[in-house]
Amino acid sequence: MTAGPAPRSSRALLDCILSSLEDDKAEEVVVIDLAGKSEMADHMVICSGRSARQVAAISEKLVDRLKQEFRISSKVEGKDAGDWVLIDTGDVVVHVFRPEVREFYQLEKMWLGAGDPAAAKG
Repeated sequence: MTAGPAPRSSRALLDCILSSLEDDKAEEVVVIDLAGKSEMADHMVICSGRSARQVAAISEKLVDRLKQEFRISSKVEGKDAGDWVLIDTGDVVVHVFRPEVREFYQLEKMWLGAGDPAAAKG
């Protein structure tokens, strides 16, 4: 086994992400617990920005904060368009949408059934 970065708690990572999203005024933040549902991550966070510019800014600041606080380089897709940005940190996957795009894809419905207690509003 090779030495890698110091272990981090997925909960600490999630808390940092939620704090960053709150600081940058992300809207309708939803956290989905993926434990036992998927091997890709422990948590999924879905949120909205009011415009393409805000979606890009929220995403950029989050990636910078994660790099500073956890020394991780997140995989980022979609930042140039600003409609839907995917940030993959390994333990937590973050989706930042413009409201219209979020409504179209309805990721929450894909991962949660009606009344699923696994989701928490942030």
